[in-house]
Amino acid sequence: MHNSSEPELILGVRNLAGLEACFRYADAVYFSTDRLSLRAKAKEITLETLEDFVSEIRARGLKAYLAVNSTVNETRLDDVEAVVAAAVKAGVDAVIAWDPAVILKARNAGLRIHISTQANVTNHETAEFYRSLGAERIVFSRELSLNEIRQIKQQTEVEIEAFVHGAMCMAVSGRCHLSAYVLGKSGNCGECTQPCRWEWELHGENGLVVESRGKYLLSAKDLCMIGHVPELIEAGIDAFKVEGRLRDPRYLEVVSRCYREAIDACKEGSYTLEKVEAWQSELASVYNRGFSTGFYFGVPGMESFSPEKGMNASEKKRRAVGVVENYYPKQQAAAIRLLEEGLAIGDDILIEGNTTYLKQQVRSLIKKGMLLQTAGKGDEVGLAVDKAVRKNDRIFII
Repeated sequence: MHNSSEPELILGVRNLAGLEACFRYADAVYFSTDRLSLRAKAKEITLETLEDFVSEIRARGLKAYLAVNSTVNETRLDDVEAVVAAAVKAGVDAVIAWDPAVILKARNAGLRIHISTQANVTNHETAEFYRSLGAERIVFSRELSLNEIRQIKQQTEVEIEAFVHGAMCMAVSGRCHLSAYVLGKSGNCGECTQPCRWEWELHGENGLVVESRGKYLLSAKDLCMIGHVPELIEAGIDAFKVEGRLRDPRYLEVVSRCYREAIDACKEGSYTLEKVEAWQSELASVYNRGFSTGFYFGVPGMESFSPEKGMNASEKKRRAVGVVENYYPKQQAAAIRLLEEGLAIGDDILIEGNTTYLKQQVRSLIKKGMLLQTAGKGDEVGLAVDKAVRKNDRIFII
């Protein structure tokens, strides 16, 4: 159980690179394996590697929460048994679930249970029902207002967790069937193709195209509550959850750091409007679809949608420049190939891979024994690096 007076900060990760990016700021991470996840694309962690991944989380002093939150069809019940067994062996701190089959099997196996937002919990009696099944924590529906959360918290002993940042679904608690209808890929089984982020047109009965505000008619802005952290804490929320298991490690680093600083500032009495503005600027510098406060202060209207942009609204986008060909530990250098554009001394770069997350400045470039100030597209050069990187890691200018 979470007993601290300040909220637990939880980040979603898909691999070691994401864990490396956020562990200095997070209290816990949530993740999934290649089975029974709402993020089917996140397949880096398997049942076979789960124990090792949890060990990496433990080594960084964090808690490990395993999401087992997809729809469980009859043919997938064997997967439930396998995932629960692997979770027990790995020693996860809790499983995040909503399907009763998963809840019962996890409980019988002695695992702690957090109820997924997919359960759409919106009142204290439902929260108490899940507590009677053994749940220690409820991840509330995104459709609750802050006042409703406060009222529920006052009438239940179960811990409450709420999303504070990240993507919003245009359907109730993510229970969307649009992807399944359009392309046969069910979002409830982790295969969402995000048709809500596509361009759409409205057609009238006479066949004419109806004029509307942009073409991304179903694309909701991202949730951002960095400007309301004191109210969230006052409402009694035990855990702040950040959505973004499929986003890049730099996103995880920036978001986790901003919310950690905000939580600490509240604790220290130094939370100010000036700091909020600085955090908002940093959050806007990484992937986002524009920001809103979701349902926290009432039912959102058109101001919470992003009709002009379906995907990344950030004006500061990272640029791919090349790939790591080899790493030389004795020299603390990497051989890199510049595929997309060049590099120069002083450039801020990221090197990312499934297990790599390294942010640094370019301080040394070498080609055929000669020190360079710049290297151009197509060049193969040596790059001094601050720590180990791996073949095929990607290099970005930020």
